[in-house]
Amino acid sequence: MTETVVERADWKPSSNPLHGLWALTNRELKKWYKEPVVLLLSLIQPVIWLGLYGKSLNFGALFTGSSFNIPGLNIPKSVLDQLGSQIMLSTFGTTDYFSFLAVGMLSFVALFTAMFSGMSIVWDRRFGFLDKILTTPVPRGSIIMAKVFSSTIRGLIQSAIVLVLAVLLGMNISKMTPIGIAGTFAALFLMVLGLSSVFVMLALRSTNWQSQMAIMNLLNLPLLFASNALFPAKFMPTWLQYVVKVNPISYATDVGRQLLLGSPGLNTIGFDFAYLVGFAAVFSAIGIALSWRYLSQ
Repeated sequence: MTETVVERADWKPSSNPLHGLWALTNRELKKWYKEPVVLLLSLIQPVIWLGLYGKSLNFGALFTGSSFNIPGLNIPKSVLDQLGSQIMLSTFGTTDYFSFLAVGMLSFVALFTAMFSGMSIVWDRRFGFLDKILTTPVPRGSIIMAKVFSSTIRGLIQSAIVLVLAVLLGMNISKMTPIGIAGTFAALFLMVLGLSSVFVMLALRSTNWQSQMAIMNLLNLPLLFASNALFPAKFMPTWLQYVVKVNPISYATDVGRQLLLGSPGLNTIGFDFAYLVGFAAVFSAIGIALSWRYLSQ
């Protein structure tokens, strides 16, 4: 009994910055994988985009066969098909728009997963769990990074499922390799890590889930459409191209298209990764720093 009292008297809070990180991350993941309906619902929207939007916008049909024939000119169909393929290749970097869109959908799914990372902070604050965890020796940075890492893991898993669905729906896999897939998901990891940090930062002082939802709805479409996920940036207005160049979604998508489709990129793969590493590192560090200031007991 005496030894127990002495041990408790000598006890000090852990200074390990990773203390409690996995426990909190696993808690967040449990709320996800124990509710398969949530996973199913989160996949419905990208599947609709792939199956309906991706297949209905069959740009390739506009430039091949009789659709591309000029009235009065008897041009062989084989010539038209070859010319149409060249137009598609120069426009989208691939002869198949569905494959172009499918890679963008990987970033699309990861984006929406990252956006919901901040909601967990809001609900933990409302239900009192955040107050309880702040009384433990777990560093505040671990609280934030647990939200970020759980969101990142979910985003990668959901993107992997979407990639499988895209292949089943007809995505071009002629240039796809294990190394290319690994590089694509490494880029997605960095993108989700940075974006999750941003959305968690925005939720640090929020106590109202409605305001957090308003922020998400405000940012989701600008982030998606001001990127190259749905359409090549080179055909956008000049002012919008500047926005595309600072959007991390553009860089992750650029890596995916170069590695999975063999398409020409906006930048070199090395530059894309350097940008994503810097983006993830900066916003993760800011998130941890702000957690010490704004998380209060």
